[in-house]
Amino acid sequence: MNLNLFETIDDMLGFEKLASRQGYGVVAGIDEAGRGPLAGPVVAAAVILPEGCLLAGVTDSKKLTESKRNLLFDVIMDKAVSVGVGFSDSQTVDRINILQATLRAMEAAVMKLSPAPDCLLIDGISPTALPIHQRTIKKGDSLSLSIAAASIIAKVTRDRLMEAFDKEYPGYGFASHKGYGAASHLEAIKRLGPSPIHRLTFRGVKEHVHT
Repeated sequence: MNLNLFETIDDMLGFEKLASRQGYGVVAGIDEAGRGPLAGPVVAAAVILPEGCLLAGVTDSKKLTESKRNLLFDVIMDKAVSVGVGFSDSQTVDRINILQATLRAMEAAVMKLSPAPDCLLIDGISPTALPIHQRTIKKGDSLSLSIAAASIIAKVTRDRLMEAFDKEYPGYGFASHKGYGAASHLEAIKRLGPSPIHRLTFRGVKEHVHT
């Protein structure tokens, strides 16, 4: 079946229903937050929703306001069968690259799920190394409810971590830009140098690493 057909179907449970028809009993949606920032971890979330679950307002986290994401975070945590969250810190990103660090965080998130899933719906184009049936879906956070739920969990979790880092490493403005390359952030790196949570291999940071 051509999965791109679901791009024209207004049914956020289309991929989950297809997996069920194909015989998979426990489907988890997976997404990440934090591939692009200059600082902080990449965070992945895996979410198993009850069969036929409908969550009003749940969509790609980037399309939601912060207050709406926070509200839906609590709804998802309450309604989900299971939620797992995985992390790769900035040192891991620098050591193995951002793609591999993202996949490692996704794998960690899946391993925290109970019951264990037998089918993974993954936002993007890169499968994990897990020995579980999986399907990658471009723009999956807008097409699959479980992936959209995972995108909200990952985004809110990471934002809260960056707000905590703002207190630990003041002066960089992590609470406002969450580690992304805002002009104020780039200026702070020039002024203060990289912090312990900066990604030293990323442009905008590596130029200010003094060895």
